[in-house]
Amino acid sequence: MIPPASPRPAQLGPLLARCRLARGWSQQRTAAELCAASGVPTLSRHEVSRWERQRRVPGGFWLGWLAVVLDVPLLALAEAAATTRRAGATRVTGPGRAAGSGARRAGRAGPGRTGGTTRGGGARATATR
Repeated sequence: MIPPASPRPAQLGPLLARCRLARGWSQQRTAAELCAASGVPTLSRHEVSRWERQRRVPGGFWLGWLAVVLDVPLLALAEAAATTRRAGATRVTGPGRAAGSGARRAGRAGPGRTGGTTRGGGARATATR
């Protein structure tokens, strides 16, 4: 089940990691168990890692399957997910990381932005020259 709760409301990432490690599972094994249980073959260990690092918060579908696979009450996971969302899921800081979801490295184009190339070619035109 769930390791002892701390006085503060638990955030989802550490809770998932503790539950996974308590079972002796890798992120790969957790992803495989989730795929088998849910019938969705495309979940990877990378997504499990993102959840544990709180780069993303799983929605209700995956929270339900996490509860089944990790044998954790769904209510505990839902409360931890809500706490994580309130805290800001992408506020992971450390060396080389900026706090907040709006931070981007200089020079990277995002959705709806241009890559800053000239002559309209970009990487594809460079590769064919």
